Amino acid sequence: MKDEFTPKIIGFLCNWCSYAGADLAGVSRLQMPPALRTVRVMCSSRVDPLFILKAFLRGADGVLVAGCHPGDCHYQKGNYYARRKFAMLKEIFEKLGLEQERIRLSWVSASEGPRFAEVVKEFTEEIKGLGPNPVKEDVFL
Repeated sequence: MKDEFTPKIIGFLCNWCSYAGADLAGVSRLQMPPALRTVRVMCSSRVDPLFILKAFLRGADGVLVAGCHPGDCHYQKGNYYARRKFAMLKEIFEKLGLEQERIRLSWVSASEGPRFAEVVKEFTEEIKGLGPNPVKEDVFL
């Protein structure tokens, strides 16, 4: 029997909202695929697009950036900056001929554990559909 593809997804999660939402999903024992490896950041705006490209090139099959809902950022405008960076990154992916579907930006608050679990499930299924990362350096973080 052929082994089922299990994607490797890096998740950059905002400390104040998305990471707390992930924690709530965990303590609530919500079922999530084991594909996500989290990196806690103070704000989604602190995720440099180069971090995402490096994760992708180093073997991640997908990259998720999750932060506070627009207007609810603990740093006032951080998620607006993150949204701009992400739009630029999508354009870079398009110009390089990379699959834009392998990167996702989501807003998840601290009280949205079920939403976090759903985002992870949906993104994992989408990455499974795309298959393994075609441009990795054969080294995973």
